[in-house]
Amino acid sequence: MTTKINLLAVSLFLPVFISAQNVIPEPAQYRPAKGEFVLSIAENKALETNNVLPSRVVQRIAPDCTTGADEAYRLEITPDSVFIQSATVTGAFRGEETLKQLLRSGKGTTSACVINDAPRYSWRGFMLDESRHFFGKEKVKQLLDIMASLRLNVFHWHLTDEPGWRIEIKKYPLLTKVGSKGNYHDPSAPAAFYTQEDIKDIVAYAAARHIMIVPEFDMPGHATAACRAYPELSGGGEGRWKDFTFHPCKEETFRFISDVLDELITLFPSPYIHIGGDEVHFGNQEWFTDPQIQQFIKDKQLMNETGLEQYFVRRVADIIAAKGKTMIGWDEIVDAGVSPDKAVVMWWRHDRRYQLLKALESGYRVIMTPRRPMYGDFVQYSTHNVGRYWDGYNPIEDVFSFPRSIEHLFKGYESQIMGMQYSLWTERVADVKRLDFMVFPRLIALAEAAWTPAGRKDYSRFMRRLPFFLHWLDTKDIYYFDPFAPERRSEPTAPEKEDVLQNG
Repeated sequence: MTTKINLLAVSLFLPVFISAQNVIPEPAQYRPAKGEFVLSIAENKALETNNVLPSRVVQRIAPDCTTGADEAYRLEITPDSVFIQSATVTGAFRGEETLKQLLRSGKGTTSACVINDAPRYSWRGFMLDESRHFFGKEKVKQLLDIMASLRLNVFHWHLTDEPGWRIEIKKYPLLTKVGSKGNYHDPSAPAAFYTQEDIKDIVAYAAARHIMIVPEFDMPGHATAACRAYPELSGGGEGRWKDFTFHPCKEETFRFISDVLDELITLFPSPYIHIGGDEVHFGNQEWFTDPQIQQFIKDKQLMNETGLEQYFVRRVADIIAAKGKTMIGWDEIVDAGVSPDKAVVMWWRHDRRYQLLKALESGYRVIMTPRRPMYGDFVQYSTHNVGRYWDGYNPIEDVFSFPRSIEHLFKGYESQIMGMQYSLWTERVADVKRLDFMVFPRLIALAEAAWTPAGRKDYSRFMRRLPFFLHWLDTKDIYYFDPFAPERRSEPTAPEKEDVLQNG
């Protein structure tokens, strides 16, 4: 039995370059067979209307079915039946989603074949910022449906930041009564947030699709909305950065953080809590002059304000670890000296490749989501006017080819790379039309980049398969950018004049 499993493990990653019909992401191995599997009219209607597969689809969940990887599966399609084999329920679900794509693109018919498949990376994520603009439960569920079809497995939910606090915390009701008012372009916008019942509903919806939701609770910077609700927690800031930081020395601050984390942990079963930890210098001006803060730096022998920031991050890491969770932070946390056993690093500063290397050399597990090419608020086509630039922009080709351009940096550290993520910041995304336009089809490219073995990825084959997935998005009224006809759909405008941001 062991020999059989090992042979299959090897075969999963052999370079068999026969295109897997119209599946995205492309499976690790695809072998055509004779004949076709055809749904009856009733079966096809059930698939189209209720997303239900016919009873002729047989699942087998057993440890000896595949390599044993959590998401690996074997899909065998014959003219009469379909067999999905996996060691786990999650793997079987991934196989179901592959089958559904095959049947949708073939309008109820698919060629017989055998697919052996497993993901390249365990973390295949999408981040949505709902602090700056709020989109609501139904849109999030729609995104989760599409993520499931693409075999993405992590929804990173950015729920707190400067413009608004978007999650109910029962012990601190002012977070939603005060902190949830406003958005990035309109500080007087009505309160918008998720109740705890909303959160439970969405988390369960994601879990049914084998997607983990990781919440982000920003600190010590990007805390403006929380400090607006509870000014006694503010560590200051100047101008547009007023109240940007939590007060880094008050025990009251850490009690608040611990209390909020207690409620988040009851809502999100994820083993991870994201704390941000980035860009503190934007709004920590008062740290340099506040007598209490300066005395604290001396008493704790923290050297300076940066040392204080790092103390804060270490302390929060300890709080999270004591609650049985693992902290995730942006790549600034590498310099804080947090134990790699307590933290995972998200590398985002594409212009600081040394920070990625430093994280790996320090023993951290790393998730790659660099601004170039993984930030969805960047322009995606040469004629577009709304979005960010940084010595270029983020076309779909660059998303698809990642991480080829930096693979040399993590050579020898591959086991520490958890995966990659497409992250959408919403300063210039105020409605679902623009949201869709900035997410699709680049998220589709991310899905293949994160799942398909490097040696099997081929951009021309991907682009031949892409229209079938775009057609499915049409049925969901998704207003995507069409790379085959760039002028077919106009670029949605941003809510304010600041359309293009260079290197910022």
